[in-house]
Amino acid sequence: MAYKTVNPYNNELVKSYPDATSEEIEDALSTGQALYKKWRDEPVADRGIILHTIADLLRENEDELAKIATIDMGKLLSESKGEVELCAIIADYYADNGADLLKPTPISSRNTGDAEILHQATGILMMVEPWNFPYYQIMRVFAPNFMVGNPMILKHASNTPGSAAAFESIIEQAGAPAGSLTNLFASYDQVSDIIGDPRVQGVALTGSKRGGQSVAETAAKNLKKNSMELGGSDAFVVLSDADVDKAVDLAWRVRIYNAGQVCTSDKRFIVADNLYDEFLKKLKANFESLVPGDPMDPKTTLAPMNSERAKNKLQGQIDKAVANGAKIYYGDQPIDLPGQFIQPTILTDVAKDNPEFYDEFFGPVAQVFKVSSDQEAIDLANDSELGLGGIVVSADPQHGKAVAEKIETGMVFVNSFLVSLPELPFGGVKGSGYGREMSSLGLTAFTNEKLVVTAQEPDWNNPAGGLAVFKK
Repeated sequence: MAYKTVNPYNNELVKSYPDATSEEIEDALSTGQALYKKWRDEPVADRGIILHTIADLLRENEDELAKIATIDMGKLLSESKGEVELCAIIADYYADNGADLLKPTPISSRNTGDAEILHQATGILMMVEPWNFPYYQIMRVFAPNFMVGNPMILKHASNTPGSAAAFESIIEQAGAPAGSLTNLFASYDQVSDIIGDPRVQGVALTGSKRGGQSVAETAAKNLKKNSMELGGSDAFVVLSDADVDKAVDLAWRVRIYNAGQVCTSDKRFIVADNLYDEFLKKLKANFESLVPGDPMDPKTTLAPMNSERAKNKLQGQIDKAVANGAKIYYGDQPIDLPGQFIQPTILTDVAKDNPEFYDEFFGPVAQVFKVSSDQEAIDLANDSELGLGGIVVSADPQHGKAVAEKIETGMVFVNSFLVSLPELPFGGVKGSGYGREMSSLGLTAFTNEKLVVTAQEPDWNNPAGGLAVFKK
């Protein structure tokens, strides 16, 4: 697998990276295993000190880290800086709260002695992460598992190797022991071999449904616990009582952020019929005002897509949808710049028999649907093979909440941009995967929930545990 940075703004090859060797893989496994055993005898709180140092270094190096990410995959420099800050917030959160959240959980039982659940490390984790948030995707897994005491091996996307190397460097500079996070420029065959190694105890993947299925199959074959955060075709539901200006102001930002390349970026806009025409008109006006250009330039408001391959795939989806009856309300025109730009596009009349109806448009394309009732909106939102996130807009928050509760996804936000914060669990259902990252759920995603019962002496008359059978 060729790991290389090709700047998606000017198509220039920045740097190529050598593939991982078998010796590097074995060193990562042996170092990680030794660290796992060492960490078992060390206080969790000690790692919190290092995690705070990581947060400090992220903030100190924000400009350089943001530049690396933008050159790697093309996002606006301001968005890259925001991503670095979010990583620091996540690191600080687990540094502050991880030790307390990992304290044993007592269980009240009348039939035995003192009982508690210990939340213990399990061993090395294999991380497979995507390019669209090249730091944040790593930090979501790294911070909680560093506190737990699970060493990690990282296989990042082949087009963001600079970001992977930079993140690993920050971990090293913070004084984290060798093996805490080892970045490997590994192939998928090598990843399968790593997952099969008995020293590896879990797999965390963020990526496409297809990629998730492949890695989950390998994990299952080797009986390795895994979490899958896959794609999303999230619904943005505008109820009939919504303020259309507020809805549109939220909608265009949601769809264009990170050039639309976000799993949780709403892609299907389901609008009440009394607001539909006005919503379309105002969404178009916002799309028209975007300025494509160098993502390093603060005047630029539309970044290129991450690669030529991604651009061609999205354009093919647009063409296929239109060939099968969808209509272009706005967009789908070339942008006269050398980079991988796609003009923001609004599609209407995407019927259920259109082959693109169930596909995820991973880029600046908005599908807009008209509905005549809350129930029709809910049914359409749920008519998806995916179920990651979603947004509901209503003048009455309780009305919006009632609708949100009926949408089949892992996360729904009412009258708000779908935000990612360390205290909030992140994950989906259906084809969007399983398991949760962040919050206390993400902290214990790869722990051994070990039951320990301490009795003063056996109660031979207690039939609950079968001890009466052995009564003398």
